[in-house]
Amino acid sequence: MVENRTEMTEFLLLGLTDDPHLQVPLFFTFLLIYTITVAGNLGMILLILLDPHLHTPMYYFLANLSLVDFGYSSAITPMVMAGLLTGDQVISYNACAAQLFFFGAFATVENYLLASMAYDRYAAVCKPLHYTTTMTTRACAWMVIASYSCGFLTASIHVGDIFSLSFCNSNVLHHFFCDVPAVIVLSCSDRHVSELVLFYLESFNMSFALLVILISYAFIFVTILRMHSGAGYQKALSTCASHFTAVSIFYGTAIFMYLQPSSSHSMDTDKMASVFYTMVIPMLNPLVYSLRNKEVKSALIKIILKAKESLES
Repeated sequence: MVENRTEMTEFLLLGLTDDPHLQVPLFFTFLLIYTITVAGNLGMILLILLDPHLHTPMYYFLANLSLVDFGYSSAITPMVMAGLLTGDQVISYNACAAQLFFFGAFATVENYLLASMAYDRYAAVCKPLHYTTTMTTRACAWMVIASYSCGFLTASIHVGDIFSLSFCNSNVLHHFFCDVPAVIVLSCSDRHVSELVLFYLESFNMSFALLVILISYAFIFVTILRMHSGAGYQKALSTCASHFTAVSIFYGTAIFMYLQPSSSHSMDTDKMASVFYTMVIPMLNPLVYSLRNKEVKSALIKIILKAKESLES
């Protein structure tokens, strides 16, 4: 199979639409989304770095989540916008492999970071007296390292497996970016093993992370229900609200994409869901954490006031 690998030198992306009247409005819509994504996520990282009050495990994970959101949005959105603007929907073989790798890696890292953040919220709400000894700097660093390791290992397996196949028939990708399922179906090799690898690897990644999240929140809700103090109840809820919202958005979209019956799949519907998954979610996460989090809003106000004072002086 190795000698056939060079037969396909590029892929043709069908994109979101071939209607010329929609391409310019879509370009400006995605430009706005991407601008908010970059400003929101890089702004969140900068805010966490600058404010010492945010140097806690929760915000350490949030800074990494913002980095990952910026990464996997940047792997997709600029190329989609360029295609809408120029009409050139061709992507080279190597660029397709790189896009698939980085999107797969960052999406998997986010999956595990959300699980790590759920465990952090469990430790904060259920074991508050032991929180500082449980969520040490070393423990947080290892959780983040493990998340990135799993993400990049998963992406390496997918890319190595898929791009060892032969592509010698059609080079038309029925998608707007190089996603694993869309690339696999173009192969003229036996795809059975590759499809099994995709299914079992993604099932494990998502199931393991979801299990950690569900168990963590089960303990959190039990602890909240047992609280007799109204102030403690409100504090526990506010502690988890932003993360629970982010988890609901991320996994809600993934479940819609991958757990509906294959007979009900529509290419147009899948593309719209993919737009939400690849572009909108990375934009929403920093908004969710800034709008629903008093500490982030307080830190932002402090930074703005300091900047204003320095300009006035």
